Amino acid sequence: MANSFDLTNLLRDNIRKLIPYSSARDEFKGEASVLMDANENAYGSPLDRSYNRYPDPLQHQLKLKLSGIKGVPARNIFLGNGSDEAIDLLYRAFCRPGIDNVLLVPPTYGMYEVSANINDIAVKKVSLTPDFQLDLDGIAEAIDDNTRMIFLCSPNNPTGNSLRREDVETILANFGGLVVIDEAYINYSRQKTFIQELTEYSNLVVLQTLSKAWGLAGLRLGMAFASEEIIEVFNKIKPPYNVNQATQELVLKALDKLETVNAWIRETVTEREQLSEELRKLPFVLHVYPSDANFILAKTTEPRQVYEYLVNKGIIVRDRSKVELCAGCLRITVGTPDENKMLIAALKQYP
Repeated sequence: MANSFDLTNLLRDNIRKLIPYSSARDEFKGEASVLMDANENAYGSPLDRSYNRYPDPLQHQLKLKLSGIKGVPARNIFLGNGSDEAIDLLYRAFCRPGIDNVLLVPPTYGMYEVSANINDIAVKKVSLTPDFQLDLDGIAEAIDDNTRMIFLCSPNNPTGNSLRREDVETILANFGGLVVIDEAYINYSRQKTFIQELTEYSNLVVLQTLSKAWGLAGLRLGMAFASEEIIEVFNKIKPPYNVNQATQELVLKALDKLETVNAWIRETVTEREQLSEELRKLPFVLHVYPSDANFILAKTTEPRQVYEYLVNKGIIVRDRSKVELCAGCLRITVGTPDENKMLIAALKQYP
């Protein structure tokens, strides 16, 4: 691996030459009392709140507020319809279908591979080590001239652990393509975010979400943090109004509730440790892996049977026993104190 990162060379030719769609709200700046430019319904909408006008295509207010919370300039922020939109845009901007490849380190989040398949991008895989850390030698050997991106999830889904920071920095310093670090669960982690390293590594893209700690999964707002040049590429190829007005308004209100969210995070971490301790006491639980996320990976003797037993009790967990390196494992999201007690009470009665 040798870092010779050049964004211009990495960008697909058709994206480099693309003339982006210019929406009515892109062209107009300033204030106006009569809007007759976008073919909207001038009478309003059949709701208490009018949603007849198109939203801000670049979500300026939202980015300014997030900038204050994250400590990153607004120009380094992209907002999308969940992190999945940012993942898809990365493939469409930087990977040539049928030619390029990306590198994944399973077990990891499944959408990286699904999005690669949708975009006809080959996938190379270098499994994590038995303790769920990066195999740096294997990664170095797998990279070739057409490897455009490496996806790393930290804390990792489904294993729950954080990747060693020095290993991630080794990849950032030596790989000539994009390194995408998915930090969906970073709020629950002892590790600090890689957002602060954006000025250090021009090939770094950090993904975060409001679906986990912020409790806004239903609003579908994902964030990507990167250099201004990479964010400009995102904005060039995204759909004109990719984040709807209702989401923008509700997220702006939610961002005022930072103390509430921080309290939830603290309680979730406390419950995670207590739940892990209770799971370890069960005779059919072989191992409970350390977690930096809001879920726990537990290795059991009979994963499918335990899963079906819980389903019959109205409790749903995730069977991950067929995932690489996760044989026998169930992934359990940390619930409220009452939900966690219900789970443990049910498992104590497991035959």
